[in-house]
Amino acid sequence: MSPGGNVYQDVLESRTAFSDYDIVSTETEVRNSSFRKSTAVGGGKPGMASNSAVHELLECPVCLNIMYRPIHQCPNGHTICLNCKTKVHNCCPICRQELGNIRCVALEKVAELLELPCQYQFLGCQDIFPYHSRLRHEQNCRFRPYNCPYAGAECSVMGNIRSLVIHLKDVHNVDMHDGCTFNHRYVKSNPREVENATWMLTVFNCFGHQFCLHFEAFNIGMSPVYMAFLRFMGDDHEAKKFSYSLEVCGNGRKLTWQGVPRSIRDSHKTVRDSLDGLVIQRKLALFFSGDGQELKLKIAGRIWKEQL
Repeated sequence: MSPGGNVYQDVLESRTAFSDYDIVSTETEVRNSSFRKSTAVGGGKPGMASNSAVHELLECPVCLNIMYRPIHQCPNGHTICLNCKTKVHNCCPICRQELGNIRCVALEKVAELLELPCQYQFLGCQDIFPYHSRLRHEQNCRFRPYNCPYAGAECSVMGNIRSLVIHLKDVHNVDMHDGCTFNHRYVKSNPREVENATWMLTVFNCFGHQFCLHFEAFNIGMSPVYMAFLRFMGDDHEAKKFSYSLEVCGNGRKLTWQGVPRSIRDSHKTVRDSLDGLVIQRKLALFFSGDGQELKLKIAGRIWKEQL
């Protein structure tokens, strides 16, 4: 949420009862700096992973990630990756000697001969890749962690879907519901205060997946609007298997939206700014509310799985 914004608790009229998710209670912590060794065979390139002792030589002593060229070393032979060389102010973290600009060319050449497991092996990826192909794979690996989808704060937590569901429930106290239909009422006493208003996120569990329902107010240019949209907790190819509808009604009128939920791989801001959801201008929203003095929007929705 942008600085100065507010989070509002919506009034729920859910058609489904609350029940806990059948998931583990221990959060999986994603350590971007960790490297898990493996001899697993995968789709990157069949075969055995290279010797783990050589792998350890390629681990940066600061971030513990695999080092890529250029690899720097101090006068005593301790190596460090280029990013961390700047972070330690050109001082070796092992012996405190000045690093200078000495390259470890021998280690760079050995590294080119290696095959390495994906760093997200501990999240389920079993692929092994040549040294230089591994980095390209990891940028799009389907097992790479997701960013927290909560929009009410700048949250930097990352993890797999199960750990993020637990995180959303325990840390952000979001509303959790089972079922594929819902009926929410969003209330705001002063609808003139539109800019950067965000209501509490709702997470729905249906068809064995989780969906995030967002509702917020912001300005498009000088025009204040309200917007509701759905995001899928998973990758885009899975999100496209589902559709959803949203409708707002009141005062004898009804406005309907139908679309495909966007993956949480797309940031909250990306989806919001694309206007890929139910968008209601403020004047129309107040008309739906009845008296025009207080926002009282009733939004009903349904999620379904497409027959492929």
